[in-house]
Amino acid sequence: MLDKVGKYEFLAEPFHCDFSKRLFMGHLGNHLLNAADFHSNDRNFGMNYLNTINKTWVLSRLAIEMDEMPAAYTRFYVETWVENAMRFFTNRNFKVTDVKDGRVYGYGRSVWAMIDTETRQPADLFDINDGDIKNYILSDKECPIAKSSRVRMSDNAELVRTIDTNYSDIDVNGHVNSVKYIEHVLDLWDLDWYKSHCLKRLEIAYVAESHQGDKLSFYREQDADGDYCVRIVRDDGTEACRCKVRFVDNS
Repeated sequence: MLDKVGKYEFLAEPFHCDFSKRLFMGHLGNHLLNAADFHSNDRNFGMNYLNTINKTWVLSRLAIEMDEMPAAYTRFYVETWVENAMRFFTNRNFKVTDVKDGRVYGYGRSVWAMIDTETRQPADLFDINDGDIKNYILSDKECPIAKSSRVRMSDNAELVRTIDTNYSDIDVNGHVNSVKYIEHVLDLWDLDWYKSHCLKRLEIAYVAESHQGDKLSFYREQDADGDYCVRIVRDDGTEACRCKVRFVDNS
C-alpha cells in the first residue's frame, strides 16, 4: 500500500505566469488537478482504471487560498490526500510548498463525485476495488483554510459579460473544463485591477455541465464581506456554476 499523501513536483513555467511573473491561478488549479489525478491513479481508483468500467471523477467544488503565488522558474510541490469519503463524494485537500526552502504558498480543498459515464448519474465510490479508497483516508492532516461556503447571490447581480464556448474550453469529458471557468471568471477584472490587488482566495461550485456552442453569461455582485460573487448561466437559463473571489488591496 502506498503512502496516503502524494507529493508531486511542478515548475512555474514563465509562459504560465502573469505580468507580475507569478503563476496564474488557472495554471495552479491545473497542477492541483494533475496531482489529484496522479495520486488516484497510483492507488488504482483514478481515471485510468475508472474509464475501463465506464466511470469517471467529476469536480464538484474547489477552494484555493494562497499567501503567495510561486514565481517564474520556481519549483514547488503539491501534496494531496483524501480527507474523507462518503458513498457518492470524497473530499481531497492540497498543500503547495517551495521545493528549496519548504515554505508554504497555500492550500486547497476540493469535493469530487464519481459518475457513470453512460448514465451521467452518481456512482458508489465504495463499489470500486472493494472500497479500497477507505484505506487512503487521512482525516488528521492539517489543512488550515475554510471549506467552500455556499455562494449566495441576489437577483440584482450585474451582467458583466457573455462569451461563446469554443474548442479550447472543452476537456476530455466533453464539457467545459473546470479550470476554464476559473480563467473566465478572473478575466472579469482588467489588468489595472490586478496591478493593485492580489488574489487571495477563490471558491467555485460546479452545478451543471456546459458544452461547446453554449453561451455563458457572467453575473457579479459584491457581498457584505467585500468578496465578489459570480454566477455563470448558460443561454438556456441553466446555472453552470457559482464562484466567490477574495482580493487583497496591495496598492
